[in-house]
Amino acid sequence: MLKRLQKQIDKKLQLPPVVTNSIPAQVSLEHKTWRRFFRNRQAVLGMVMLAIIVLCVIFVPFFYTTPINKIDFAASTLPPSWAHPFGTNDLEQDILARILYGGRISIAIGIFSTLVTICLGTLIGAISGFYGGWIDIILMRFTDLCLALPRLPLLLLIIFLFRDSLKAIAGAELGIFVLIVLLIGGLNWMSVGRLVRAGFLTVRELEFVTAARALGASPRRLIWVHIFPNVISPVLVAGTLSVSTAILTESTLSFLGLGFPPDVPTWGRMLYDAQNFLQFAPYMVIFPGTAIFLTVLSINYIGDGLRDALDPRLL
Repeated sequence: MLKRLQKQIDKKLQLPPVVTNSIPAQVSLEHKTWRRFFRNRQAVLGMVMLAIIVLCVIFVPFFYTTPINKIDFAASTLPPSWAHPFGTNDLEQDILARILYGGRISIAIGIFSTLVTICLGTLIGAISGFYGGWIDIILMRFTDLCLALPRLPLLLLIIFLFRDSLKAIAGAELGIFVLIVLLIGGLNWMSVGRLVRAGFLTVRELEFVTAARALGASPRRLIWVHIFPNVISPVLVAGTLSVSTAILTESTLSFLGLGFPPDVPTWGRMLYDAQNFLQFAPYMVIFPGTAIFLTVLSINYIGDGLRDALDPRLL
């Protein structure tokens, strides 16, 4: 009797199941990726920092119109003031104006050399990973050879040998710019090539690629339509990080005196010109060095955020 009464009480207290006809909204992969990226505080901070730097070097020179190469020996090495917020160098050239102008060149070198890196690395890695066999062996041994080369001495040697010829053909500034972009991009593609090759070796064996091949898809279509979109994530991350590598490399070349001429104020060139004034005018080194540091740091933060956001194990 007590058991029957207990069952009746439990039956009355039991809540009916909630029935709903609503279907949960499907969140797209792109939305998940961007949501993960914007949850990364360092990545968002890096994106904000980089946006501020790019906007400053592009638009501030339209309002801050101080000449970058105006020479006045009577007012050299002035400390920061209202007239010159970052001070002046030994030739009384405004440091803020030169940093803003040089930022355009440094960032442009980072972007264009990264495009060269991605194009070369993607092309060689895609061909090697897709065809395999003796093509893969030859291309990978060539990649190993390029990795074994000392990059900085090779850069210095090639620039020293060919910069005068390019100056005569395209002008001093444009010739050095093209030479540095091609050299930095042409000597940094190996990591991208290996990433693309590894992705192609994995994806080319999947069922949808086999089905597309059975339906008569050409090798070109298989490579660029079916396989490459599935291996683009590590390429984007490596490309983002190579921008900071290119900026540092250009700064190193300019600091060693084999970059742009003295009248073209890149950040590395400003450090090279200021090395003899470090003791009594440290601001000549601090401001361009800080510009390089913040730019590279923000790009690295963005690259780390993209790496985590595009990681399929974390989606």
